[in-house]
Amino acid sequence: MDFLKIFGKKNQSSKNVAKERLKLVLVHDRSDLSPKFLEMIKGDMIRVVREYAEIDEEGLDIKLTRMKRESDNMPMSALVANIPIIKVKDQE
Repeated sequence: MDFLKIFGKKNQSSKNVAKERLKLVLVHDRSDLSPKFLEMIKGDMIRVVREYAEIDEEGLDIKLTRMKRESDNMPMSALVANIPIIKVKDQE
């Protein structure tokens, strides 16, 4: 899945899409993680989850974002994954 596909939602104005893309670029620059590295992490996460469950790859949304730490309100990078699970596999 193309990492920038998450911005292809139909009900967003081009202004909002551009704003979200700029945020993504800034987060990547601040975190010093390359898009290739993020794709490798994403691939590893998908492989691990697939061992335990069937997933909806079309609904995948894995992205890097900025958030504030609860303890001291300092900004930090966060990897956020939304992986829709279709069915959990047998746990034998």
